[in-house]
Amino acid sequence: MTTATELNQLFPRPLWQWFEQICAIPHPSKHEAALSAFIQDWAKQRGLPVVVDHVGNLIIRKPATAGMEDRKTVVIQAHLDMVPQKNADKVHDFERDPIQPWIDGEWVKASGTTLGSDNGIGMSSALAILGSDDIRHGPLEVLLTVDEEAGMTGAFGLQAGMLDAEILINTDSEQEGEIYMGCAGGVDAEISLPIGWQTVDASQPAFTLAISGLKGGHSGVNIHLGRGNANKLLARFLAGHAKELGIAVAEIKGGSLRNAIPREAQCSFTLPAQQTALLQQRVLHYQELLQTELASTEPALKLTLSPIATPAQTLTAATQSALIDLINSCPNGVMRMSDEIPGVTESSLNVGVISTHENQISILCLIRSLIDSGRENIESHLQSLSNLAGAQIAFSGCYPGWKPDTNSAVMTIVKDTYQSIYHKEPVIMVIHAGLECGLFKKHYPDLDMVSIGPTIRYPHGPDEMVNIETVGQYWTLLLAVLERIPVKAS
Repeated sequence: MTTATELNQLFPRPLWQWFEQICAIPHPSKHEAALSAFIQDWAKQRGLPVVVDHVGNLIIRKPATAGMEDRKTVVIQAHLDMVPQKNADKVHDFERDPIQPWIDGEWVKASGTTLGSDNGIGMSSALAILGSDDIRHGPLEVLLTVDEEAGMTGAFGLQAGMLDAEILINTDSEQEGEIYMGCAGGVDAEISLPIGWQTVDASQPAFTLAISGLKGGHSGVNIHLGRGNANKLLARFLAGHAKELGIAVAEIKGGSLRNAIPREAQCSFTLPAQQTALLQQRVLHYQELLQTELASTEPALKLTLSPIATPAQTLTAATQSALIDLINSCPNGVMRMSDEIPGVTESSLNVGVISTHENQISILCLIRSLIDSGRENIESHLQSLSNLAGAQIAFSGCYPGWKPDTNSAVMTIVKDTYQSIYHKEPVIMVIHAGLECGLFKKHYPDLDMVSIGPTIRYPHGPDEMVNIETVGQYWTLLLAVLERIPVKAS
């Protein structure tokens, strides 16, 4: 395991020192209070004004360094929360236990959990600049939003008049050498299927079938990689074999976050005793089939069949049939690639979380699209599918995309600065993920925005890692951009 000293020796040291501190304070979505309090106390000790708005966002201000008082005010923006995901065999309470970062060659990783480099590295860079005495910059604001990963509560709640800045630098991008000037919008879709229950013959054996070992990842930036969705793979097995085996489902659940590709899913059920041997054969065959189909993308995939106590009730045949057909036919993954931006996903859908309750089964999906019509088209598909299944559907939390501004002055500054430092042109991109920038435009329509960051792989999953060298490159670029911010208009 990496020691604090080893992490602190990485470049740039002030950033990594902050990241180590952030990892030590639990801060999953909706539980950022302890980290927020720590940052507030630190800022006040340094004499930096701190504002906490009505939803919990932090705004910290720092005066310009000598000679740069006439520059435009810049806000560096990051989010306080992280995605809490862990491997099944990892004992970790995200609300109490610290993240355990370690160095693996060129990367910093976590021990069996998400690392929180999304957006902890960006947050660390902002705080390191606030704490510095030798970094040149104009008037500075740092905006740290709450609950970005679970609903963008902070961005939705930010009110007009809170920021003085003319320029915003978002730090939530995840590929060095790419500068982002736009992002996808999205909406949550929750499908609710009413449950009919029936009693169970107590003599029937019962089992749990679990799918695990999948990579998962970010349901936006990783959606095009063809990774397995545990919810969909489980439904595929049930669609193929439930009737043949006489399976009666008692519970189905999978995934934990609507914005993470599900890594695990399981179903508990009964079946006639004489079908047990055939069940084992079908599970073994299905595992071999998936291991062949997904050999490159999911090498650790496995199916586990475990005997359990016979449950008191199972779904009625009508409920079970509707459920299996609903999940199996639900679209998932890339729906359409962008015509305007080669190689970028335009619209996608993630079947993120399935849960069984007393009166209904809930299926929580996240729709993303660069264009409103793409999002609305997928909404229509899900509405029709729900109608056919006899289910209800509710859409909530709709957030806008960030429309690219080809005349952005800060984009030109970042692009030219990158080229002057690294002697190559950066790639100007639109990201298929929900950055908060689109929401900021509601109250700050004239804010000139850009998004940059280091290279982060597999965010929203326990394989998350951040490339050490690119953190240094991101830091160098950010500081150089701050020096090049133009003077305010007279």
